[in-house]
Amino acid sequence: MEYELSLIAPAFNEAQNIEPFCRMVLEDLVPRVEGPLEIIFIDDGSSDGTYERMQEAIGICEPVCDVAAVRFSRNFGKESAMFAGLEQAQGRYCGFIDVDLQQPASDMANMLDMLKASPHADCVAAVASRRTKGGLSSKLSEGFYRILGRSSGMDVIANASDFRVFTRTVAEALISMPEYHRFSKGLFAWVGFTTIPYEYTPQNRHAGETTWSLRDLCAYAIDGLLSFTTAPLRLATIIGLLASLLAAIYLVVQIFQRLYFGVDVPGYATLVVLILFFGGLQMVLLGILGEYLGRLYIESKRRPIYLVKQIQRSRMQGADDAPRPHDSLR
Repeated sequence: MEYELSLIAPAFNEAQNIEPFCRMVLEDLVPRVEGPLEIIFIDDGSSDGTYERMQEAIGICEPVCDVAAVRFSRNFGKESAMFAGLEQAQGRYCGFIDVDLQQPASDMANMLDMLKASPHADCVAAVASRRTKGGLSSKLSEGFYRILGRSSGMDVIANASDFRVFTRTVAEALISMPEYHRFSKGLFAWVGFTTIPYEYTPQNRHAGETTWSLRDLCAYAIDGLLSFTTAPLRLATIIGLLASLLAAIYLVVQIFQRLYFGVDVPGYATLVVLILFFGGLQMVLLGILGEYLGRLYIESKRRPIYLVKQIQRSRMQGADDAPRPHDSLR
């Protein structure tokens, strides 16, 4: 069966939000989709009964739309869950949405309508409205996307979220890149399909707390930069050349002082500062090289992006627990 829309919903410890999410989709999205709809839940190694709530969601949604519940063997991260959802999706259009109800299903319907009405567009990406922006985190986010776009040469939409809807062509392009370190916002920009921004107002979480800390967001941003640009390596080269130039200038100054003013013994503090400065600089540059080499090492292992422990599908899909060829390993 070909679906009009495949709704991909990753979740980690979101047991309290699964049923309200289903009610929201049934009320605000299903009536506006012209054709069959499937919901693909991905349980990213939850420990609070999220998968059991997903199984119950099959009974809630089954008369109206198809549901697939995929359970990972452990927590592989949201990026892996999104990739797994893409591989399961069969719809003409695909969409990413969180289950915490911060991303309204009505906005997903609006984005789908916008995409259908734009013959030259391939993707519609949600951007938080200006009313919700502000503060240090917003400035840092804008700065990150600006740096990523300029250093990689990609057309990156500032503050675009994973909340988006796109065509089957875009989905197949993303599936064709099974890299281990994934950064979806960068991948959407790299494939180069036409993306339209859609402004929306995020809602409050229905229940629970976000698992994304400032530390996690910083690590995620670093992964994104290292995955799509070699600018840090180029910067390391420039810093090394400048440090060498400064050292050469300092050598000339010392020779000049020795020849014309006699022997000048440098101060102890100056010597210590120079040693610490250049030693620290070398460690930073080695760390940048190590980050890239570490990623090459992990990619060379070709380990699966995720492992599936269990799958259950609604009867409308001919449900059984037999996985598809790429369900268990990818």
